[in-house]
Amino acid sequence: MSAHEPSELIYGLEDKPAPLPAFLTALQHVMASLVGIITPPLIVSSALGLAAYLPWLISMSLMVSGAGTFLQARRPFGIGAGMICLQGTSFAFLGVILAAGFTVKSRGGGPEQIMAMIFGLTLIAAFIPVVVSRFLGQLRRVITPLVSGTVLCLIGISLIKVSITDWGGGHGAKDFGAPGNLLLGLLTLMTIVLFSRAGNRWLRLGAVILGIAFGCRLAARSGKLHWQPFTHSWVALPQPLRFGFDFDYTLFLPFALISLICILEAVGDLTANCLLSRRPIEGDEYVGRLRGGILADGASCVLAALFSALPSTTFAQNNGVIQMTGVASRRVGLWIGALLALLGLFPIFGAAIQQIPAPVLGGATLVMFGSVLAAGIRIMTQSPLTRRDMLIIAVSFGIGLGVEAEPAFLSQLPPVFKNLFGSAVASGGITAMLLNLLLPGEGSERPSVQAAAAKNRAPR
Repeated sequence: MSAHEPSELIYGLEDKPAPLPAFLTALQHVMASLVGIITPPLIVSSALGLAAYLPWLISMSLMVSGAGTFLQARRPFGIGAGMICLQGTSFAFLGVILAAGFTVKSRGGGPEQIMAMIFGLTLIAAFIPVVVSRFLGQLRRVITPLVSGTVLCLIGISLIKVSITDWGGGHGAKDFGAPGNLLLGLLTLMTIVLFSRAGNRWLRLGAVILGIAFGCRLAARSGKLHWQPFTHSWVALPQPLRFGFDFDYTLFLPFALISLICILEAVGDLTANCLLSRRPIEGDEYVGRLRGGILADGASCVLAALFSALPSTTFAQNNGVIQMTGVASRRVGLWIGALLALLGLFPIFGAAIQQIPAPVLGGATLVMFGSVLAAGIRIMTQSPLTRRDMLIIAVSFGIGLGVEAEPAFLSQLPPVFKNLFGSAVASGGITAMLLNLLLPGEGSERPSVQAAAAKNRAPR
């Protein structure tokens, strides 16, 4: 059976699953993304001394993620990709956010001044993807399956590193790498794999939830699950521009550059989603979904700035959930948006999820993040790879993974360059894009994606 046959999907893009399977699938997407949404506020608040505002930052991040995800799935007025594209706080902005915060702090600014600057810069930078989305049709030569697949592979590899860290016990854990942590993560992972391959579709739909529940049960019995009392407000209501607005053009350039990088990253995520949803990855429909998806990214960042949340982007890990569950219905995206908004409204839910042991989360996310990498490989190999393609992949992977493995490689460059090229996705993605533009093509040597797809559909 071809990998492209729609029988792999339980629910296609426009199918309408019943409420229960839709809810179960949405819950798995939320579980897969929740740590990613919550972690950036945790890092920023810890580094910049904003602990007093942490519950608010987490709640608003969840609400904005829910609103952005709803936009992506519903696609009102062409805003959104019309697929399950979960929006969440972006790790790519952490470096520039911290740099801006420390600059304000060095000038004598307090927590509220720091946040006014961060959200002011976020608001202006949010209009970059809005503008770029209008010109995506003219950027087809840049946004090719080869470039998108390369970026997605690098995203998957970067995410796997996060999973392994959690599996070992979490960043800075005193018992990092302890056999108990490794066994707990392994059993969680094996449970998810077994359920995801079960013949019963209900077990498949609930694979991640069941795996995490089983892992938490084991953690509780082994003494690794410690529930902390909830001491924050029970309800969090959004307040527009709570901390005011500030702007500094000298701090804006890094924000602008990261926004452009996030667009490239989002293109890879959206392309993978199209592939998993059995939609074209070339042509007018594809470009239309990219345009709507990037526009929704910008709209989510505008909402984030207005309601005191960190910059938002399309999450890659949720493509892994689509692949595992076989559910691509965009109606599930509406459920995800509602659940995230609900979690934001009642902070106790987010606090409860935070207490899931790191090894359990590591084991659960590893298979999903690995699926992101696999989706990138599938995109790159839609058509036979030429010598030119292999060269682009080799150099892009070499630079991206090299920078990721040895961060000191850029230590002598100005901070703006370190922030811009300090990740595998940024350095490798830019390299792939530039090489794809500069290296002469081998048109006769490489059949089109459509031709390859037609070959795959031919009877055997």
